[in-house]
Amino acid sequence: MNHKHKNSVLKSLSGLLRLQKEAILKANRSDMQAYPHMDDSMRDRLKVDDRKIEGMIRSLEEVALQEDPQGRILYEFVREDGLKIVNRTVPFGTILIIYESRPDVTIEAAATAFKAGNRILLKGGKESLHPNSLLTQLWQEALTLNGVDPAFVTYLNLSREETRQLIRENSHKVDLIIPRGGEGLIHFVQENASVPVIVSGRGNNFLYIDDEADFEMAIRLVINGKQRISVCNAIDKVVISRRLPALEEKVNQLITALKEKEIDVWGDHGMAALSHAIREENDPTTLCEEYLAPKLYLTLTDGPDEAIGLINRYSGGHSAVIVTGNVAKADHFMQEVDCAAVYHNASSRFTDGGQFGVGGEIAISTQKLHFRGPLGAQELVTNKWFVYGEGQIRE
Repeated sequence: MNHKHKNSVLKSLSGLLRLQKEAILKANRSDMQAYPHMDDSMRDRLKVDDRKIEGMIRSLEEVALQEDPQGRILYEFVREDGLKIVNRTVPFGTILIIYESRPDVTIEAAATAFKAGNRILLKGGKESLHPNSLLTQLWQEALTLNGVDPAFVTYLNLSREETRQLIRENSHKVDLIIPRGGEGLIHFVQENASVPVIVSGRGNNFLYIDDEADFEMAIRLVINGKQRISVCNAIDKVVISRRLPALEEKVNQLITALKEKEIDVWGDHGMAALSHAIREENDPTTLCEEYLAPKLYLTLTDGPDEAIGLINRYSGGHSAVIVTGNVAKADHFMQEVDCAAVYHNASSRFTDGGQFGVGGEIAISTQKLHFRGPLGAQELVTNKWFVYGEGQIRE
């Protein structure tokens, strides 16, 4: 399938989403009504509204405009005997995306994998079955309209045990699995998969406020980091330097701003001593937890090096922020923190394919192989060696 052909499919799909907007909303309402007691985080992920549908359409249009990831020449060499050796990008093959709650993944993540020339198997959660099924039907209609096998994008309505069997036995000849969801889902896939897995999605992001920080800026970045509680680029932990001038006053200023946004503030013994509004929690395991809730944990450190140690030990390896006016400290922090994205004086909420200029993303990888950070179409390829000869043999 060439570049023009793939883009025609994506453009057809965006048109079908516009035509079927009311049907998509109706399918989603059916799922929302089936789970009346879901928490705010799940509700945010599961709900489909006009804004989310427009986001799906925009994602398809952006992916269609991207350069084709297939066939890029990575390396080319001609030997003295005339043997020509070319290393080109090729699709992985078949990618299985296992995800929870988010119907928009059915469009956005699948479009990214499709642009790279991959076949896609989708396994969504039972809580989003109706819109996922409808959106897959629209995929298959767009494929058929453009003369492409509709099985190129397939939805698997499987139980947990059937999914376990699938990824263990690899009966569908999957080349790569990408889980999109919480730690439970990621662990389930890693534990059972017999093929490569790209780990993504776990946040538990830290923000460090240095003693040389612009504190008004720090408050803005913390508040923005909790703007949406269901996303993996949210801030869960704030680490503050003990050397911060007017420490107690500024901590209470931050807490007031958080309370205005109805965010629960927790902290260790040292932090709780600075404000009666902080709920004390001294169990260090909380530092490992991704909250996905209107909750923030505060702790104190002696400086950047201790903050770096905390982040490297407890964070999810996703994103980390330093707020400081000292460029040397920021450079040291950004070099030493072991996360996919590191920030100086900016919100962690920018860790997103669209915001980083790579277009739609299939996931945000927190591992070092095969790629780290937002995975766009350009990262969903592997490589292959093409060797052209005229009868050459090796002596």
